[in-house]
Amino acid sequence: MTCYIITFQTNTDISRNKVLGVLQTYGTYCPIHKYCWAIKTNEKSPQIVDKIRKVLTSEDFVFVIRSGTEAAWFNSYGEKNDNWLKENL
Repeated sequence: MTCYIITFQTNTDISRNKVLGVLQTYGTYCPIHKYCWAIKTNEKSPQIVDKIRKVLTSEDFVFVIRSGTEAAWFNSYGEKNDNWLKENL
Protein backbone atom coordinates (compact mmCIF):
# COMPACT_ATOMS: atom_id res chain seq x y z
CA MET A 1 0.00 0.00 0.00
CA THR A 2 1.07 3.55 -0.69
CA CYS A 3 0.63 6.50 1.65
CA TYR A 4 -0.89 9.64 0.13
CA ILE A 5 -1.28 13.12 1.55
CA ILE A 6 -4.61 14.74 0.75
CA THR A 7 -5.03 18.44 1.32
CA PHE A 8 -8.30 20.13 0.52
CA GLN A 9 -10.21 23.38 0.87
CA THR A 10 -13.96 23.51 1.11
CA ASN A 11 -16.26 26.48 1.30
CA THR A 12 -18.80 24.82 3.58
CA ASP A 13 -18.77 22.44 6.51
CA ILE A 14 -21.14 20.22 4.52
CA SER A 15 -18.53 19.77 1.79
CA ARG A 16 -15.79 19.22 4.38
CA ASN A 17 -17.81 16.52 6.12
CA LYS A 18 -18.43 14.79 2.78
CA VAL A 19 -14.69 14.78 2.03
CA LEU A 20 -13.97 13.36 5.48
CA GLY A 21 -16.54 10.65 4.82
CA VAL A 22 -14.74 9.66 1.61
CA LEU A 23 -11.35 9.65 3.32
CA GLN A 24 -12.65 7.46 6.14
CA THR A 25 -13.76 4.82 3.63
CA TYR A 26 -10.10 4.02 3.05
CA GLY A 27 -9.91 2.48 6.51
CA THR A 28 -6.22 3.27 7.01
CA TYR A 29 -6.02 7.02 7.54
CA CYS A 30 -4.70 9.70 9.85
CA PRO A 31 -5.82 13.33 10.19
CA ILE A 32 -2.83 15.66 9.97
CA HIS A 33 -4.90 18.79 10.54
CA LYS A 34 -8.40 20.07 9.73
CA TYR A 35 -7.88 20.13 5.96
CA CYS A 36 -5.08 17.61 5.47
CA TRP A 37 -5.14 13.85 5.94
CA ALA A 38 -2.91 10.89 5.15
CA ILE A 39 -4.37 7.67 3.78
CA LYS A 40 -2.97 4.31 2.69
CA THR A 41 -4.35 2.63 -0.41
CA ASN A 42 -3.47 0.63 -3.50
CA GLU A 43 -5.22 3.23 -5.65
CA LYS A 44 -3.33 5.84 -7.66
CA SER A 45 -3.71 9.56 -7.03
CA PRO A 46 -6.09 10.19 -9.98
CA GLN A 47 -8.46 7.54 -8.60
CA ILE A 48 -8.40 9.19 -5.17
CA VAL A 49 -9.10 12.62 -6.68
CA ASP A 50 -11.98 11.19 -8.73
CA LYS A 51 -13.62 9.76 -5.60
CA ILE A 52 -13.26 13.03 -3.67
CA ARG A 53 -14.38 15.19 -6.62
CA LYS A 54 -17.77 13.51 -6.51
CA VAL A 55 -18.55 15.27 -3.22
CA LEU A 56 -16.96 18.67 -3.99
CA THR A 57 -18.56 21.80 -5.34
CA SER A 58 -17.02 23.85 -8.15
CA GLU A 59 -15.62 26.19 -5.48
CA ASP A 60 -13.75 23.47 -3.53
CA PHE A 61 -10.18 22.23 -4.06
CA VAL A 62 -8.29 18.98 -3.53
CA PHE A 63 -4.61 18.06 -3.93
CA VAL A 64 -3.27 14.51 -3.62
CA ILE A 65 0.42 13.62 -3.49
CA ARG A 66 2.18 10.32 -2.87
CA SER A 67 4.12 10.48 0.37
CA GLY A 68 7.85 10.90 -0.06
CA THR A 69 10.80 9.71 1.93
CA GLU A 70 11.00 12.42 4.55
CA ALA A 71 8.56 14.26 6.79
CA ALA A 72 8.57 16.57 9.78
CA TRP A 73 5.83 18.30 11.75
CA PHE A 74 5.01 20.29 14.85
CA ASN A 75 1.86 19.71 16.89
CA SER A 76 -0.27 16.84 15.71
CA TYR A 77 -3.49 15.44 17.10
CA GLY A 78 -1.63 13.46 19.76
CA GLU A 79 0.65 10.51 20.28
CA LYS A 80 -1.54 8.04 18.35
CA ASN A 81 -1.39 10.25 15.24
CA ASP A 82 2.33 10.95 15.74
CA ASN A 83 3.01 7.22 15.78
CA TRP A 84 0.84 6.59 12.70
CA LEU A 85 2.64 9.32 10.75
CA LYS A 86 6.09 8.07 11.79
CA GLU A 87 5.25 4.53 10.68
CA ASN A 88 3.47 5.34 7.43
CA LEU A 89 4.74 8.53 5.82
